[in-house]
Amino acid sequence: MRSSSICYLCLSDNEYEDFLLPAERAALATLFTSVIRINPEGFSDMDAWHAWLEQEKPEVLVTCWKTPTLPEDPKHPGLSELKYLCHLTGTVRKLVPRALIESGLIVTNWGSSISRVVAECGLLLILTELRRSSLWSLRMHRDNAWKDKDLDTRSLFNQKVGLHGLGSISRCLVDLLKPFDVSISAYSPSVPDETFEKLGVHRADSLEDLFSQNYIIVELAALTPKNHQIVDERLLKLIPEDGVFVNIGRGAVVDESALARLAAAGRIRVALDVYSKEPLPGDSPFRAIEHVTLLPHISGPTVDQRCAAGAHGVENLSRYVAQCELSAIVDLWGYDHAT
Repeated sequence: MRSSSICYLCLSDNEYEDFLLPAERAALATLFTSVIRINPEGFSDMDAWHAWLEQEKPEVLVTCWKTPTLPEDPKHPGLSELKYLCHLTGTVRKLVPRALIESGLIVTNWGSSISRVVAECGLLLILTELRRSSLWSLRMHRDNAWKDKDLDTRSLFNQKVGLHGLGSISRCLVDLLKPFDVSISAYSPSVPDETFEKLGVHRADSLEDLFSQNYIIVELAALTPKNHQIVDERLLKLIPEDGVFVNIGRGAVVDESALARLAAAGRIRVALDVYSKEPLPGDSPFRAIEHVTLLPHISGPTVDQRCAAGAHGVENLSRYVAQCELSAIVDLWGYDHAT
């Protein structure tokens, strides 16, 4: 067991309430002699934040969206004792300078604890585009519209679905799709055949195969240098006429200019939660296409499910104290490829 006796929580009031339920707070109290929470919204500026770090010299720090950026210099006196940063949410790019991870700071994030919630949003967007529900909702509010003879809605039952990427979110989505009796394919070269077989998913031999053979495509590939805008106009045109393209992965994996052109022409149905530039600029062509469903990157944990990420964080803190292997460690590769 480690000798660390104090756990510092740098969480706002809302973050504390949403992420750490009473059971998790009680668990923390058994792991540490003292659990001290500081509200990051109380710091007047970065100097005040750095002064607090110098005064407290935390070994274990729990962070969230509101936590200010840590000092750039690994030798900063406020970081002299910091060994483990348990981040309750996703990317740490705006919080942890790369040099700190290079110097050996252990950093974890929410990992796959929210995968099922992201997958749920993917299912929502698929159904939304098949039924064109966002378009009809907009028209009924704005234009006093009603269905007409050109109504073109589809069902998810018995459709062919292609997943670009077969990570934890895709695997949760496979489970959500099963009741619809769909045929599922995926393109993910690094995933072994055994995983495909266990999930009952067909392995697509190429992206061309994936895009051309499925009516619905869900984008969930990791953003790597190789994958930057790998989904280009050529691939998008392989989607069957009036097919569905959903992106809940990374915006920069897709050539968004090409996607906007095809969507505007009515060639494919499009639903997006992620974009290469966020927030989505006001002059984005997607904003002018009323039949494109747009969400403001909210596929992550809903307020009521943030506690899953909190429970994951507390489990990692327990592992840290027990000197066991941690999950969802942010290494340099993960840091460099996060958005």
